[in-house]
Amino acid sequence: MNSIIQFASRLIRGQTADTDAVHKFHGGVHPDGQKQQSTSAPIKKLAIPERLVLPLRQHVGYIPKIKVQVGERVLKGQMLAEAEGTLSAAIHAPTSGTVAAIGEEIIPHPSGLPDMCITLTPDGLDEWTTLHPVDWRNTDKKTLVANLRSSGIVGLGGATFPTHIKVRADGRSGIHTLVINAAECEPYITCDDMLMRERADEIVKGMEIVKFLLGAENCIVGIEDNKPEATAAMAEACKALPGTSVKVVPTLYPSGDARRLIHLVLGMEIPHDKRSTDVGVQVFNVATVLAIYRYFAYGEPAVDRIVTITGSVNSPRNFEVLFGTPLQTLIDAADGTKPGTTHFIMGGPMMGFDLPTIDVPITKAANCIIAATPDLFAPPPPAMPCIRCARCADACPVNLQPQELYWFSKSDNFEKARDYNLFDCIECGCCTYVCPSNIPLVQYYRYAKSEIIAADKAKEAADLARERNEFRLARIEREKLERAQKHAERAAAGKADSAKTADAVKTDAVKTESATAESAKTEQAKTAPAKPATETPAATASADDAKKAAIAAAIERAKALKAAAQSAEPQKKPATADTAGSSQPAQAEPAHAAEQTEADQAKADQAKKDKQALIAAAIERAKAQKLAAAQAGIAPRNVEDASPAVKAEISEIDAIREKARQAAKAQDSDPEA
Repeated sequence: MNSIIQFASRLIRGQTADTDAVHKFHGGVHPDGQKQQSTSAPIKKLAIPERLVLPLRQHVGYIPKIKVQVGERVLKGQMLAEAEGTLSAAIHAPTSGTVAAIGEEIIPHPSGLPDMCITLTPDGLDEWTTLHPVDWRNTDKKTLVANLRSSGIVGLGGATFPTHIKVRADGRSGIHTLVINAAECEPYITCDDMLMRERADEIVKGMEIVKFLLGAENCIVGIEDNKPEATAAMAEACKALPGTSVKVVPTLYPSGDARRLIHLVLGMEIPHDKRSTDVGVQVFNVATVLAIYRYFAYGEPAVDRIVTITGSVNSPRNFEVLFGTPLQTLIDAADGTKPGTTHFIMGGPMMGFDLPTIDVPITKAANCIIAATPDLFAPPPPAMPCIRCARCADACPVNLQPQELYWFSKSDNFEKARDYNLFDCIECGCCTYVCPSNIPLVQYYRYAKSEIIAADKAKEAADLARERNEFRLARIEREKLERAQKHAERAAAGKADSAKTADAVKTDAVKTESATAESAKTEQAKTAPAKPATETPAATASADDAKKAAIAAAIERAKALKAAAQSAEPQKKPATADTAGSSQPAQAEPAHAAEQTEADQAKADQAKKDKQALIAAAIERAKAQKLAAAQAGIAPRNVEDASPAVKAEISEIDAIREKARQAAKAQDSDPEA
């Protein structure tokens, strides 16, 4: 943090680059360089081999999309596979020839597993396709970046990160300083050293293009002090590029790491959760900027690179090798291996890996091939228990606690290892190099990282599945609500229609009734006698009084007729009633009906009294018969109204009973019978 503050203060004061100061970082080791073996001879261009195998997976990111077919003739520089997605790089034909096969081949990877490759049979003509140089000074940056995406250029320092991503102008670029990584701190590797010695001018031209793309004001070349020839060549070439300086840093592994080199040349320590671009610094390898220059100046895509072959070979040196060249061809160019060679290492001895087989091609990441023997690289002795000497912590350039990370990784306590910033480890191998117990610490860190990454991917997949399920449930619920709302709207619409229909029917009924009433009124008006036009309310009252008087007179006459009938004969109807009321039959009819009702009621009462008298007489006769039967000692019976047959049957039953009674009496009188 203090370094950042100091650098910000220098920025404010306009002192971005201090050309003299070198800031030492924490930790680091001093392994034997072994660089003199391969720097005694200049770079040699390797002959075109008989077969080229081009893996599609030569960079970080997605594999490119194949654009050729088997049997198709291609020219040198022709695109064989197009970059797929943002983080990807294209593959070009290293020379002219015919596509012999597209299939899986063994690639230079620690796993030793095969991967998709394009096999090319060169025709020996080395015929270039039509190249399109770019006038980068008069072209907008977006077009230049888009062109760079199709160049297939990646970071040739070993990281193989697509270059167009590092120069992308996305509006967030605030790069003010370009750092050229020429430290080449790994032992045995000399490809960058020889490149700077022989092609410093082209490297500086490439630096100029990258500065333009990034909009950087300053450029610093960091070179270790074990490369004096390269330092001199670059210092001389950099005079042509204003704002550029060469800074010599001490030989200390891993000074070639981007963050360590920035700390060395600028005194800035990048926070572990930030990138160098977040503080305005971008780092490029010398071989990468040279490839950029070749692409913009001549239109040449990435088809070859400088490779160091050293170790147990007869003629160690650097070769300019086409991508896809078999490793055996490179070994033959170095006059073969010495006796005792056991295997080959790709990269440096600190961060490189053992090749699974010799039948692998040279790829964009192959900066060095080391023929290994037990004398050069003795097998690691058996690991001993950790004695907590803390030498690993002293050597760690990232200020981690390697012994703690070792314990957490060994016990599968990955979350604790993550908390101790496991992913800040750059796997430089300094801790393993100084460990007196010979513990392969870096292997434990790689194991823990892979497990954590796998767990994170599984968790991400589970989260994605859960989100999809929640979205599905939400969609189902939403559709359910929508259906319910539609049903409700339809029901409301139906009710409204019913109400409208009922109102219409009611209205029609009212209209019909009104029309009927109106029609009746009209009909009544037609049939009713026309009232005199001169009729007045007083005349109407006089008519009513006359009518009431007539009714009263009729009632009096009815009463008189009723009284006369009652006094004469009850059954005889008053003959004079009709005569009396013939003039007004409507008023005499109710009186006659009342008299008839009273006569009927009297008859009913008389019939009821007669019936009750008959019942009472029957009861008296029954009582008398019962009394007579009791006095005679026989059962009472009512045979008064019985038919002769019934009376004969009763007499027969009585005879049987009497006969049985006599038999019982005789038996009671003689118990012994």
